Amino acid sequence: MVALSRFITLFHRQWAVRVLVELQRSRGAKFVSLHNRLGVGRATLRATLDDLIAEGWVLRNPGHGHPMRPEYVLAAAGVQLAPCLGRLLGTVRRLEIEPIAFRKWTMPVTLALGDAPHRFGELRRQLPGITPRALTLSLKDLQGERLVHREVFDDYPPVTSYSLDRRARPVYRALVPLARAL
Repeated sequence: MVALSRFITLFHRQWAVRVLVELQRSRGAKFVSLHNRLGVGRATLRATLDDLIAEGWVLRNPGHGHPMRPEYVLAAAGVQLAPCLGRLLGTVRRLEIEPIAFRKWTMPVTLALGDAPHRFGELRRQLPGITPRALTLSLKDLQGERLVHREVFDDYPPVTSYSLDRRARPVYRALVPLARAL
């Protein structure tokens, strides 16, 4: 369906989505404005902006100009993603799952689960770079928010499968167009 590597990169930094949405909303911003509006630490914001610039989603506003000129603006690729990210952020806030939603692997795991149940090993193969521990923690977080259903089948050896709960469907529906836009 999608090259997951770029999708995974987008969610590597937990503040990336909020930074991109804020840059779209404000049509660019200075570093200090982003820091104050989002309430993110300076080092974290710097690392997030550096990653977004490296991926071509954000640009430093070139040249000198008026003191009110924004320091950072969305690149063309960022402009394409911003509406999808805004819908995702709205969905996450409506479901009140923001504390876990933008952890590194939460959204990639949600997208990988998709419409069908998956076993742990299948999910690991779909998500390049995820460790067994990271996958386990993401699945537990998603289960804790009632977004993922875990089912154990009484076989020998026992078989466990994971699927998205009905509560997670709006998040998945917001992720699909985002994944296509990447």
